[in-house]
Amino acid sequence: MYGEDKFFISFSGGKDSTVLSALIDLAIPGNRIPRVFVNTGIELNMIRDFVFDLEKKDERLVIIKPQVAIKPMLEKDGYPFKSKKHAHHVERYNRIGMCDSVKSYLGEGSWGPMQSCPKILKYQFTEEFSNRLRVSDLCCVNLKEKPLENWGIANNRPISIDGIMRDEGGRREKAACLVFRNKKLKKFQPMSVVTKKWEEWFIKEYQIDICPIYLPPYNRPRTGCKGCPNTLELQEELDFLKEHSPAEYRQCLLLWGPVYDEYKRIGFRLKKEEKAA
Repeated sequence: MYGEDKFFISFSGGKDSTVLSALIDLAIPGNRIPRVFVNTGIELNMIRDFVFDLEKKDERLVIIKPQVAIKPMLEKDGYPFKSKKHAHHVERYNRIGMCDSVKSYLGEGSWGPMQSCPKILKYQFTEEFSNRLRVSDLCCVNLKEKPLENWGIANNRPISIDGIMRDEGGRREKAACLVFRNKKLKKFQPMSVVTKKWEEWFIKEYQIDICPIYLPPYNRPRTGCKGCPNTLELQEELDFLKEHSPAEYRQCLLLWGPVYDEYKRIGFRLKKEEKAA
């Protein structure tokens, strides 16, 4: 309906996007759809190296970079904290005050029982906290979403194919197969309806080559930007990096240090004895 030449695959090098790429090849043999990877500088080294190796074998793989420097961007726009949803509401509070959506997030509004902010984090909706640490959900937007969208526009491939799965929970629970903006198709998310169990079956059944970080002896269940404060099992990830890749561990402490310090101060996600560089 739209034409193969209007699409590109948002390729992270992770398990989901690797399976997505294989599915597209099964569905459309010989397709020329670009696989676009954003080299943010904070991808796990094993993921980055996996993508670089693929680039040598598959000319459809395109590697781009964000147009912003990470550290100044975080200091200007704000750091991730807990989740995209939480950071979005903190940023919204700092920008326009205690509006209805923020009140509902805190369980104080008239929009019904929508509270989802943990009690331990409600102190962040104060002027005192906003003066201490800037928080927002713009990190992913600036480092991944904007570069991919800009590449699509520049190359006349405005529709991205994403490996989003509802099974992952969080914001993705409501993921749709087709995403429209102003009545125009912007995203195709064919994996939204499948489960992690099915994904593991598919990898074994079709012998899909995935990044070694998911395999023994590492066995990482999922990957993303290294040390991202939104990671639920953040302490476990930092312990893994400290053991297997000390340089990346130190990079995390330097990059996300202000958030880590706050996590440890309030006893959230990180052990209090963990010390940032």
